Amino acid sequence: MVEVRACGMSDVGRARAHNEDCFEIDPELRLYLVADGMGGHRFGEVAARVAVESIRGFVAATAGSDDTWPFVYDTRLHRHSNLLRHAVSQAHHRVLHAIRDDRRLYGMGTTVVGVYLDGEVAAIAHVGDSRAYLFRGGRLELLTEDHTWVNEQVVAGHLSERQARKHPLKNVVTRALGGEREVRVDVREVTVAPGDLYLLCSDGLTTMLDDREIAELARGAAGEGAGEPSGEAGPSPDRLEGLCRALVERANARGGHDNVTVVALEVTRSPESTPGA
Repeated sequence: MVEVRACGMSDVGRARAHNEDCFEIDPELRLYLVADGMGGHRFGEVAARVAVESIRGFVAATAGSDDTWPFVYDTRLHRHSNLLRHAVSQAHHRVLHAIRDDRRLYGMGTTVVGVYLDGEVAAIAHVGDSRAYLFRGGRLELLTEDHTWVNEQVVAGHLSERQARKHPLKNVVTRALGGEREVRVDVREVTVAPGDLYLLCSDGLTTMLDDREIAELARGAAGEGAGEPSGEAGPSPDRLEGLCRALVERANARGGHDNVTVVALEVTRSPESTPGA
């Protein structure tokens, strides 16, 4: 079984008074989450925290259960991917319940992106514009698609990528936990390989840095030979922390217009598969 090293970092940025982002790293569950709250007056922070705690709690309570699956099940996906999808849906309803219990929270919501690893298959789920990337073989791949009005215009061919980055409505999300009565959760699966580097981030990073710059910093953290299938090279724990710090600092240097949160996780070779072990 593969092993994972992970590091996370969150910063208020240069323009906001408080941090509405939240992240979770749970090595035992192999669950990694980033949530970006919305709503102001610290209510976005409440939504993000409720979502992260709800997802983690649901996964912890059901991961080892052999009970008959009581929810809608997508047979194209592994069990843990279905579990993550439903955990995110449950988190959406938890946010709605929090709003109903305290009307001062009306208008709050949160995006979320998560990785849940079981065996050699990573489930990636997201709602909103928080992103997941894979850095493999020296190349950066975006694993998620922003649920934003601007991205919909790009997909439809009405805006270019360049125009989208500067559009005044670029931060308007079309899906969020706490928004509509029901929410659609996008889920995909990736077969992991030793040397893989996964990045989860809030849009406070990606509105300041483009993918080329993120790839440049990931390449520097991985060192020579990073992302090779051998798994013999790649970020050390110190380098993972250095990568998170470098991404946050670069975003702040560009203006830090929003909170910035990054979780980096590296897949390493398992001890059993190491030559000579």
